[in-house]
This record gives sequence, structure tokens and C-alpha cells, in this order.
Amino acid sequence: MQSEAGVNPNHFWLKIYKFRVQVQHFIHVFIFVGQTGWSKYIAKKHSKPWATSITLQLGLQSSDQPILILFPTFSMSSNPTPPPPPQAALEANADPAELAKFSALAHKWWDPEGDFRPLHEINPLRLGWIQERLPLAGKRVVDVGCGGGILSESMAKQGAQVLGIDLAHKSLQVAKLHQAEHGVQGLSYRAIAAEALALEMPGQFDAVTCLEMLEHVPRPAEVVAACAALCKPGGWVFFSTINRNPKSFLFAIVGAEYVLRLLPKGTHSYEKFIKPSELARDARNAGLDSADMVGLSYNPITRIYSHTPDTSVNYLMAFRKPCKPL
Repeated sequence: MQSEAGVNPNHFWLKIYKFRVQVQHFIHVFIFVGQTGWSKYIAKKHSKPWATSITLQLGLQSSDQPILILFPTFSMSSNPTPPPPPQAALEANADPAELAKFSALAHKWWDPEGDFRPLHEINPLRLGWIQERLPLAGKRVVDVGCGGGILSESMAKQGAQVLGIDLAHKSLQVAKLHQAEHGVQGLSYRAIAAEALALEMPGQFDAVTCLEMLEHVPRPAEVVAACAALCKPGGWVFFSTINRNPKSFLFAIVGAEYVLRLLPKGTHSYEKFIKPSELARDARNAGLDSADMVGLSYNPITRIYSHTPDTSVNYLMAFRKPCKPL
């Protein structure tokens, strides 16, 4: 039966129903992509060879999350990183893409005006902050995620016996070459994961440093636990990383990588940033006591870094390992 206008009312309501279904489907896709990334959605939806081709042509990887890039606060949980599967404990706690990225830049580690310029500029601040809490002369230190050895060398020059460890072999080669060229004593390097070294040398170090590294590994809590295991009772563990919030997205990614070009594009992934509360939780679970925290700020006009009480972007945290009871 049709109305006077010649429109079938049932047909009209059918269109409304179909439209509603389409909207619901779009919302579900939006949520799925926001949680997992476009490439996983395409693979889930189509599971065909051309789907992989599309993801490659668009430059999308399983770790890419365009929704998070546009809306960095969008998340279905307080921590966007999903819990690892049970078999993850048997896998290396390293991202091959991250290792490849830093290996490709290895020859630039010691160029103070190159891609690692920010690390050279903040190194005196990092070193001074550590020294204020633990004079390094005569101390045994392991630098986890040492890269090209910028911090490792500076601690060795302060009289510490330093072991730098990393899984990026090219970076370690550069670190060893620079050490040899400058005759730095009390410094050695090894290609070994923190978790493996913790099994080999538990409780052997007066201090453990792990700076600008946690945001580059799949399971940072395991690195935190390994650092705690490496530390002697009564020793210090130092971390630095990047907070996760809209401001850190704008400053550490948009500003540092795309506007000011302080870092190569793609250096950081927003979903891997770590809130201070999350780092404190992981450290507490590893048996460490929180001791101090400070932020780092950057003035793009003067090109000067400084300490600040504001920890909303870059921050350092210091922890103590409790002494054994008498």
C-alpha cells in the first residue's frame, strides 16, 4: 500500500533501518581500528593477498594506529598496550623494527649536530642528576640500552666501572670504536638483553641506568624487573622516558619530529609512551622504592634543556632497592 505521495511507508522505514545498521557497523570499525590499527582490520575483514598489498601501499603496519594519531587520548583502557600472551615470556623483549631503526642511524650517534643532538644536549643534565644522588667514582654501573655509548662514556669518565648493554649490534660497534679512539677506561660493552644479564649477574651493580629506552620495547615492565634484579641491595635504578598524554603527543612527536625536526620522523610511537604512575607501579612490583622524579623541558629559541617540576612530557625517575634486613 502506498501513501498519497506515492511512497511506500514500509520501504521508507526499511531504509531507515539499513542506515542505522550501517552507522553501527561504522562505529564498530572505528573502535576496532582505534584499538588495533588499520592493517589488522583489513586482514580481519578480507584475509586476501590484495589486503596485504593495500597495507603496504598505504604504509600501514600492525603497530600503526591512525585513530590514536588523530585522537591521542582515544583508548578503550587506561593503558593502550594490551597484555602480552603467555608465550611472550619466551620471546626476546625487543622490537626488530626498533633495532633496525637505530642500527640504520648508528653512524650518527656521535654527531652532536645530527639526529642524536638532543641526547648530547640533555646528557649533562642526566649525568648531573644521577651524580647528585650517587657519586659515580668507584661505583659499578650497568647502562641498559646504551646505544652508541653517550651516557656510558660520560659515567666512565666520572670514575665508574661501566658495562653498556644493547641489542643493536651496529650501535655497539660505534660505541666501541668511539671508546677506543678516545681511550676511555673502565668501560666495556656487551650485546645482551637486560633480562638475560639479570640471570647471569643478579645484584652485581651499585647503579642501573635505563634512559630513553623503555618506550622502545614491547614489554617495559620486564625491563624494569630486570633492572631491579641487576641492582645491589641499597643501590639505585634510574629511568627516563616520555609521559603519555595529549601534551606529550604534541611536544614529543608533532613538535620534536615534524615541526622542530629535533628527531627523525617515526622515532617514537605514542602508544608506547609510559605514564609515571605506570612506571612507578612496575618498579614497585619489582621491589623498588620510589626516591625522586623530575621533568625535562626544552626552549626552542635558546636550544637549552633544563630540569622542571613539570613531568607531563619527558621525565626521569630514581628508585632505590631496599637493603636486605639484618
